[in-house]
Amino acid sequence: MTAELVRGQNHPLSQVRLEIRVSAGTPIVAAAALSDETGRIHGVEWVAHPGAPTPPGLEVSRQAAADHRLAVDLDAMPETVHRVSVLLALPAGGAGPVRFGALAAPFVAVTGLDGAEVASYTITGLDAESAVVALELYRRQGAWKVRAVGQGYAGGLAELLTDQGLRQARQLAGSINDAVAQGLARSVQAPPPRTADGDRSRQAAAPALGPDQGGTAPQPGPVPPVSPYGGQTTGGQTTGGQGQPPGYPGAAPDPSAVTQPAAPTPGGGPIDYSHPRRRNAAPPPPPPTAPPAAPGQPAQPVAGDATGWSMEERLYNQVWGMFEDLARTTAAYRSAVDFAESRMDKELEQVLSDPRSRIGGQGDAAREAARARHAQLVDQAREALDRDLAQLKAEVDVVEPALPPAYARWDNPVWHAYRVPMEFPMALRLGDLHLPEADRIRIPMLVRLPLERGLWIDSGRTESTEGLFTDAHTSGRLAMETAVAHAARLLAVHPAGEFTVHVIDPAGSGAQPLAPLVQSGVLAAPPALGAAGVTDVLTRLTQRVDLVQMAVRGGAADSLPPGFDTSQQLLIVNDFPHGFDDRAVNQLRYLADEGPAFGVHLMMVADREESSGYGPLLDPLWRSLLRLTPVPDDHLADPWVGHAWTYEPTLVPPGSQVLQQVLTQVAAARTKYS
Repeated sequence: MTAELVRGQNHPLSQVRLEIRVSAGTPIVAAAALSDETGRIHGVEWVAHPGAPTPPGLEVSRQAAADHRLAVDLDAMPETVHRVSVLLALPAGGAGPVRFGALAAPFVAVTGLDGAEVASYTITGLDAESAVVALELYRRQGAWKVRAVGQGYAGGLAELLTDQGLRQARQLAGSINDAVAQGLARSVQAPPPRTADGDRSRQAAAPALGPDQGGTAPQPGPVPPVSPYGGQTTGGQTTGGQGQPPGYPGAAPDPSAVTQPAAPTPGGGPIDYSHPRRRNAAPPPPPPTAPPAAPGQPAQPVAGDATGWSMEERLYNQVWGMFEDLARTTAAYRSAVDFAESRMDKELEQVLSDPRSRIGGQGDAAREAARARHAQLVDQAREALDRDLAQLKAEVDVVEPALPPAYARWDNPVWHAYRVPMEFPMALRLGDLHLPEADRIRIPMLVRLPLERGLWIDSGRTESTEGLFTDAHTSGRLAMETAVAHAARLLAVHPAGEFTVHVIDPAGSGAQPLAPLVQSGVLAAPPALGAAGVTDVLTRLTQRVDLVQMAVRGGAADSLPPGFDTSQQLLIVNDFPHGFDDRAVNQLRYLADEGPAFGVHLMMVADREESSGYGPLLDPLWRSLLRLTPVPDDHLADPWVGHAWTYEPTLVPPGSQVLQQVLTQVAAARTKYS
């Protein structure tokens, strides 16, 4: 039975390999600190944090996230360690809340590897604190216990670590914040909440059960426990995660996110401290159901069988569910392989530590037995992975053809029946994501609209592009073609006249890739050339942001000048920093920071190495943009299990006329409604 702890209460631990799950409803930083019997941290190497997530016996998330899973192996702790403290903090310098008192109470649970909760603690009573010691695992008379702490610090991580006796507290807090900021610049947005209704065909897939999958009660949380023998707990997933990116500007109410905590009222009303995953709401309309499966066979997948109020939303939730499932099953496989290797290493070490078994037939037999057990565990894990991947591949094959244009690849037949939409889209496909263990499975990378942050199409040469490009001109052209494909998709999925594209091409180097946009007449004006063109476009867009910002913040949105263009604006910048002086760079940074909230979005095509001449001035700009590449590259990470996902852009097939046909219809609709 789970122990519901209150502040100061403790509970014995009967297991040494544990998981600590954190749910906060908004992105936070999770860390863990080791200390001696006096509570003192001896050095920075005693702290597991996003910049150093895997010291011996600990593993924490590499990024800020609304949900975390920390792995703890108490047997791996040095004898000098008597306490493991779980630390939570709000990201410094972000756009989110700066104090825990403005959030729903964070929830922390200690579970075994079977997913069963041992103890849980809801951290209430926080106000101005931006960092908190959530709970601690401590050694007492040879046994381990867990204690609910809930000690908050208004001075953030620096004050918390200083209080723990760490001399380098401020330096470490700064490095943690830097690691989080770098992680946010490359992270994949969190998936929407999954409910029991949205568990779909995974419940019927019946993967191989490991020791942690013996029909236990459904466990809440965004990431199920990972079995050391392969597979993952899949039954009864409940809500946990973000319904949309934090700070999503101008978002309409999202029925799939009804489990999120209520935000504070403008008048400073009370905070709703009920935990996100424990709230109830009326269920949405039932999704499509799959036909009955044959006995012993998994249910046939059906497109749109996730929860949602429309087919578009159901497909959106289903796609993110597929992403989540692939992340989990791959994490289970990797965990199983790691466990098998760790177990074999330990067994071999025991053989070698005994002089009597180092030589002779007895030692050889022990080594062979250890290797055989390793191979057996890896084979079991691979079998479970292959079974899960086969079911997921079947779902991908059903879902992909059913996607609407905003979610579909350019080679999807849905584009042949394209018509300019009358309603705003919910999300947009930016490419595909896949993992090395499942290279044949491509998960659409969907982002909510309007865009929360700008895009950076990297035209530089990286390790992934070695051998693909003969010169910088080729890489720049391919990056610009990728930007044009994204811009064309944005134009195509918005109603006529509701999306406007501007282009800055100071040297005219992007003339060839930009030809589809220019020739179709969908641009607001011809691409701006030279320093004068750069100044003109940036001045107009920054003034537009200022004007809308003043109107919205002054509560007078209806006072905008007559004929004011209220459509969403996209600025494509090619060949940066050519043609940009210091004033233009500052205007660009202003648009990147303030523009998305007021309808102006940025898409930069640039080589960061080439732009490094501006020094640290541009670092905040790069961190504020989501980096995409014109070729497959494994630079994106997720905040749950730390996978490095390979991103692959969705480009127009060679020789296809679909882009010209779509842009022709967009231009005709703009003329008709202008």
